[in-house]
Amino acid sequence: MGSDVNGAGGAGRRISARAVCAAIRDDIVSGFFAPGSRLTEEQLAKRYGVSRVPVREALRTLESEGFVRTRRHAGASVAEPTEQEAADLLDIRALLEPLGAARAAQRRTEAHVKVLRGLVRLGQERSLRRQLSDLPALDGWFHETLAQASGSPTLVAQLTQLRHKIAWVYAVDTPGRAVESWEEHGAVVDAVARGDAERARQLMAAHVERATAVHRLRRPQSTGRGAAAR
Repeated sequence: MGSDVNGAGGAGRRISARAVCAAIRDDIVSGFFAPGSRLTEEQLAKRYGVSRVPVREALRTLESEGFVRTRRHAGASVAEPTEQEAADLLDIRALLEPLGAARAAQRRTEAHVKVLRGLVRLGQERSLRRQLSDLPALDGWFHETLAQASGSPTLVAQLTQLRHKIAWVYAVDTPGRAVESWEEHGAVVDAVARGDAERARQLMAAHVERATAVHRLRRPQSTGRGAAAR
């Protein structure tokens, strides 16, 4: 069933391109729109219950983010990242996440620390009880909150887009590392709460390195020409 970004009673309202963009992005990340599949304005407008104007704007934004590719005479389609492009995402994360943790240690508020500690507590409880279905959302909220604590809108935007793209390209084998991962989260929060930027950076760098090992490409058959070079 198609998503309706209007929501209840939304008929007749002008829906923002931002809301449409988020809806299309979510459908790409979830796999509803497979890599390489065509995206027409008519199709998308019907799916989300909007006019073609916000769809057109949303497709331009998604193209700038790398989720959509537009070719002359062929129109828009879902991008097909190569293995090299996928590997680059993890390399970029390894640079930005530690920076975000260090900035959070310098700029976080008590409210940020409180939320982070709450998320760590929930993550540790769920992982110990093997309630693994809750962990991806909690992990996303944790990293989003940590990014917000950095006090840098630019860094927040980059990390948010990066998380979306990694979730799109990679699946994560969480069961084997769930408990350890949330222990690492807790250690990062302790460093952030103390204002120890260098320690927060080091701990996050180690966490990202370990997490990278459990990422696997969702579509190894779409790795492109760069696959043989790695």
